[in-house]
Amino acid sequence: MRLLLAEDEKELSNALVVILKHSNYSVDAVYNGQDALDYITNGDYDGVVLDIMMPKMDGITVLRKVRESGNSVPVLLLTAKSEIDDRVTGLDSGADDYLTKPFATKELLARIRAMTRRKGENTGSLLKCGNITLNRSTFEVSSPKATLRLANKEFQMLEMLMSNEGMIISTERFMEKIWGYDTETNQNVVWVYVSYLRKKLAALDANVAIKAVRNRGYALEAVND
Repeated sequence: MRLLLAEDEKELSNALVVILKHSNYSVDAVYNGQDALDYITNGDYDGVVLDIMMPKMDGITVLRKVRESGNSVPVLLLTAKSEIDDRVTGLDSGADDYLTKPFATKELLARIRAMTRRKGENTGSLLKCGNITLNRSTFEVSSPKATLRLANKEFQMLEMLMSNEGMIISTERFMEKIWGYDTETNQNVVWVYVSYLRKKLAALDANVAIKAVRNRGYALEAVND
């Protein structure tokens, strides 16, 4: 799951990035409102954590522009302002939730989970394909034979494949969604993680497999008996 964190206090931002990545999120961090708007406009995020008081463009203005463009990405406003009027302004501008500083890390993570869960509540926390089940809450993939916990990017990649069973996902799409559209990471990393996942699916005796489609990408398909 990919998040954008827009927070101008760099020490706080760095700490939050570590916490979020440890919780199996992929995170892009920006430090001003204009960059936040650009990233949201050009990226593909499952949620945004948006500070209100930022240079170049405040968070409320960013939020309004995002909603005016028709983008419904879930947004959690993160700010030192705690007055009721500020909360109302934020929510009326299209925010999904509002959290004031200082805050407990557990509460932030719980609010992000709730915010992103509402976006995909039609699919729930479990994804099933063939004889395997992916638990979005525990980051575990299981079959009748065993249960394995996935690393961050393994989980995100398998979630994309299972959510689009039978559909080809390009290497570029994996890179944009999981590593970020401005990443400098070599695209060969996608093949590396596909290899990791294939070994885990084999260990589970899964009746689905990740198929490579030459020059197009990868798809999760049923295994022929």
